[in-house]
Amino acid sequence: MNDFLKDVKLAQKGDSQAFARLYAIVYKDMYHIALYSLRNSHDACDAVSDAVLDAFTSIGNLNDEKAFKSWIFRILSAKIKQRQAEYYKDTEELNENTSVEDFNYENAELSQALENLDPQSRLILSMSVLEGYTSEEISEVCNLKSGSVRSKLKRIKERLKLELT
Repeated sequence: MNDFLKDVKLAQKGDSQAFARLYAIVYKDMYHIALYSLRNSHDACDAVSDAVLDAFTSIGNLNDEKAFKSWIFRILSAKIKQRQAEYYKDTEELNENTSVEDFNYENAELSQALENLDPQSRLILSMSVLEGYTSEEISEVCNLKSGSVRSKLKRIKERLKLELT
């Protein structure tokens, strides 16, 4: 933990190697959360890249070294929301050339149930279930109380269970 805080302090002073070490700690979680939320590997990579670039250029504004993870995940969350907003702008209708063979029926019900979740619910679920973050850590990213995160997560799981049974 001391090395982590030391790296945050060094990165705040402009040490790119220290920032790279911090990135190495969080990049897998960032990518998984972005991929789960955006459901497109290219967009997930772009969202993570944009978030890391913003974090690198503004790490000097980070006030509390201990808050690095929640801070970078808040940046990622904003980038994910921007990408999701672009989806609604750029929707394309299916044309006659769309083949039924292109459709993957495996896990179609689960995919549809997850698509029906609002972006914040998908983020909370992915951080909790896929990456194992605590409600306290998720609350910092989503700007919610940890009790609200726990109750929201319970409602999300119950909703999915009802939809899938």
